[in-house]
Amino acid sequence: MMQVILKADVDGLGTRGDVVNVADGYFRNYLLPKGLGYKATKGAEAEAEAMRRASAAKNEANRAEADKVAASIVPQVISIAAKTGDGETLFGSVSAADISAAVEEQTGHVIDRKAFQLDSPIKTIGSHMVMTNIHSQVQFPTTIEVVAEED
Repeated sequence: MMQVILKADVDGLGTRGDVVNVADGYFRNYLLPKGLGYKATKGAEAEAEAMRRASAAKNEANRAEADKVAASIVPQVISIAAKTGDGETLFGSVSAADISAAVEEQTGHVIDRKAFQLDSPIKTIGSHMVMTNIHSQVQFPTTIEVVAEED
């Protein structure tokens, strides 16, 4: 085992600036070639602390921006027109990519499709609530109104 300072966030291991213990082979074969970490030394500890402070400040700024986006989107109803068959069933479905495009068009906020947590695509007209996760600490509901497309 060896101590390594992470240069970037690594899923399941730690965040930028963390000092972690990893197997020699994991460091040599994965972290080092991808530029994700370097050996911890006395002088590198101070650099790691500076990285942690910078990362924390950046994370707080991103969270503040995410809070603003959430506050502006939550009260709005995002309308999506879709082709319908008989009754309230859609010919296709409304996917997370469709929701992302509609949010950008109607609010001006660009949100990645992966932020919308859909268990399955929306296949009926009407109002639907979709949880949106744009930051690790900011999750909010987005109201989607699916309407029949006019010919």
